Amino acid sequence: MRQRVITALWAIPLVLIFAYFDIPGLGVPLLIFLIGLLAILGSLEFYRLATQAGGQPLTILGVAWALFFVAGAHFENVFVTSSLLASAAALPLFWLLAFRRERLLVNWGWTLAGILYMGWMLSHYVTLRELSHGRELVLFVLFSTFACDTVAFLIGRTWGRHLLVPTISPKKTWEGAIAGFIAAIAAALALRSLLNLGDWELPLSYVQTIALGCLIGLVAQLGDLLESMIKRRAGAKDSGRLIPGHGGILDRIDSLVFTGAIVYYYVIWVVE
Repeated sequence: MRQRVITALWAIPLVLIFAYFDIPGLGVPLLIFLIGLLAILGSLEFYRLATQAGGQPLTILGVAWALFFVAGAHFENVFVTSSLLASAAALPLFWLLAFRRERLLVNWGWTLAGILYMGWMLSHYVTLRELSHGRELVLFVLFSTFACDTVAFLIGRTWGRHLLVPTISPKKTWEGAIAGFIAAIAAALALRSLLNLGDWELPLSYVQTIALGCLIGLVAQLGDLLESMIKRRAGAKDSGRLIPGHGGILDRIDSLVFTGAIVYYYVIWVVE
């Protein structure tokens, strides 16, 4: 627990800096570099778990395409995104057909999954940041997800008695999951008030804020369970050891992977 607190004390200010500032003179959000780094490190951990699970993914190609998705998100271009999706599916398949046909579909599936999981999904944070009021929206989704994660962990560890999905994650409990869900809604409402102070503005009504809090509280925990399932398949306790008190990059961002995409699509389809 002490290591978790220490990590949070330096990580939170760092996230705030990357989420808020642009590169002077270029109009490029600094966040793109943080997301790119997370995509690279997360992909490496994902493919290591895939290898431990018996797969033989194309790691170099997968990491490169994950990074291309993050870089391409800055252009917010349908042609760029569709080209990346098509090439992410086709290139690994062609390579495996030409050079490594054994267990072709399994290895292709692992490779493509890593690209979509760490590249396409995380790239939504870049497109979210470049929307109108993007700074506020990124902070909104990050800290609502952090609240869900933290409260679910603390309540589950302290008062959790009823296991949620013991075959996937033996320590997660219904008490923790419900508390995390409520915390996401409470944090969303609190952030709406805070981010509407001064020159900031979060373009969400109370109803929309509650709806997004519910979605974050649900999707964040599903993302956590998905990563637990991958680790269980690989026979690993943590995805890595890079972050003290948390394990690997995937262990820290698993609940964030899908929440950014959910908030992005909600904003462009419902709010705008």
